[in-house]
Amino acid sequence: MGAYTSFAQSKHDTIPLNLESKDKEKEFYIVDLQNDTLRIELEGVWLLPKIHFEDERARKEYLLTRRRVHKVYPYAVLAAERLSVVNNLLETLPNKRSRKVYLRRAQKFMEEEFADTLKSFTRSEGRILFKLIYRQTGYTVFELIKEYRSGWNAFWYNTAASMYDLTMKQKYDPIENKEDYYIEDILQNAFVENILIEQEAQVPIDLQKIYLKWEK
Repeated sequence: MGAYTSFAQSKHDTIPLNLESKDKEKEFYIVDLQNDTLRIELEGVWLLPKIHFEDERARKEYLLTRRRVHKVYPYAVLAAERLSVVNNLLETLPNKRSRKVYLRRAQKFMEEEFADTLKSFTRSEGRILFKLIYRQTGYTVFELIKEYRSGWNAFWYNTAASMYDLTMKQKYDPIENKEDYYIEDILQNAFVENILIEQEAQVPIDLQKIYLKWEK
């Protein structure tokens, strides 16, 4: 079965799923069909197919990636939430000095909140975290540092970036990057299964294009 297909299903045969829709007039349902997960809009079906791995090594790598994604995604969500708060408050401050003071306090707060946890992440977890931060904020860690150098610069250099020796320009592209495709598939299944709470991505996520590309 292809990544996206038509499927006739009456409403009373479906299982309701509490998903937030951008279009309030649409309703979503979840159906388990031959162990595949379906996200259904009333006018069509989105199928998240099982990935077929080329070998056992690839399957094990996917499972490791799933564990890492489940662990670090909440921190990417937290980073996005904190960034939103910082941006909203900065807009209310009257001058450069007050913004500098606020960013210094924000940096201290972030360090106290989850710096120790970030330092405990492995290199692989850190790499995925950087990708997911880009997914959830629309900024690479490098761009966050550049934009908020008074607050985020010291925070990232003192925690994640310096610990993992990673490129801070890490982006997220599940259409072109196979690891990112795995990550997106893991996220979508985790959202459907209520393992992770979905936060809207700040970069375009075209599920149809992603699955059609890789299922070929």
